[in-house]
This record gives sequence, structure tokens and C-alpha cells, in this order.
Amino acid sequence: MNIAQSLNVPLRDRNRLLLAAGFAPIYSEDAWNAREMQGITRALERVLRQHEPYSAVVMDRYWNVFMTNESAPRFFNLFIDLGTRPKPRNILHLLFDPAGMRPFIANWQSASKGLLERIHREAVGNFTDEKTKDLLTALLAYPDVDSDVNVTNGIGREPALPVIPLSFTRDNRVLNYFSMVSTVGTPQTIAAQELRVECMFPMDEMTEVHHQELMATAKDPDK
Repeated sequence: MNIAQSLNVPLRDRNRLLLAAGFAPIYSEDAWNAREMQGITRALERVLRQHEPYSAVVMDRYWNVFMTNESAPRFFNLFIDLGTRPKPRNILHLLFDPAGMRPFIANWQSASKGLLERIHREAVGNFTDEKTKDLLTALLAYPDVDSDVNVTNGIGREPALPVIPLSFTRDNRVLNYFSMVSTVGTPQTIAAQELRVECMFPMDEMTEVHHQELMATAKDPDK
């Protein structure tokens, strides 16, 4: 366990190491909404609520959505019939799927490369497990996806920005967003370690104004 701690091995995989060595696992594998997670769940609900009217979601390490604020499904439903997509919804499949948000992403090449790079960078403990590899394989199988995730290839061709925005086209306007990702500090259960909160923010003033205009008439697909 000292070696695993030094190598930043994810808690789920520390349990596997223990089992392989003939010991009982020590880290809880209860669900994200288990009773012991109630304090964290309330905190997550507070974060989601406070981020209105911008989209915010809670995901696991494979980008499956567990919780959202009211604005997230309403925003995506402005582009597609979100109610037809089964739950739990996966953010990456939603963005990469040509039947999903893909046709509305204005900066597809840079955004898709940035997202693929994030999968590698944000893998828990920098460890790409089999399910993460399966997710990458599924995403690369979509049309018009560049498997080269070296986003630095574009340096010098476009103006330098602090982040790669995710830009959506609607009503002949481009809405530019960036996201901030939060994790639970000092997790001691697998569920706590694997949860991530992703909050979208407008990149510019025009996006902020147009976003609020759109959300004033947006409908919730789950109601």
C-alpha cells in the first residue's frame, strides 16, 4: 500500500492489488449515492444549484453523468432531442456522436483533440484502465475523429488562447464555453475518488448574453 500510495495508484486498483496478494480489499466500492456519501452528495447538489443558469454535471471516471443541474439538459435540448438518449448519458458520446452534438460543434478538430487529450490526462492516477481504453476505442470509431491527440500541432496557426474552447453553433451564432473540473479532496472511497464536477462557463461576453436569452425559453427534456 505504501508503494501504491507513492505511485498514486487509484483506489479501485489498490483493491485489486490486495486481492491478488491474498488480502481483503480495504476501500469501499459502494455506489456514488450510498448512505455514506450523503454529505458529499449534498455538497454536489449545492455546487450544481449555484452554477445556474450555466450547465454543470457530476460524472464518474468514464464520463457517465450521475447528476446535473437544471440548465444542463435544457441547454443540450436546444440542439437535440435529449430525451431520446438513454441514461446514464455519457458526455463524450453525446459530443462525438454525429446523431448528437457533433454537428453543432464549430471548432470540431481542436475541441475533439482537446477532449481526447483530457481522457488521458484526467485518468485517475494517470492510469488508463481497460474501460478507459474501451471508451477511447469507441470514440475513435466515430467518423472524422483524428487519433493524433497532440493538440500542440496547431500552435502558430491560430491565436493563442488560455484554454481550448468548446464552441457550439445555433441560430447562426457561435457560443464559446470553457469548463472547470473539481474533484473531492482526500477521498477514502472509490466513489468519492472517481467523482468529478464539470462546470461550463461562457468564454466571452457575447456568449454570456446569448446563453441567457436561449435559456429563458429552453425546455427540460426530462420533465
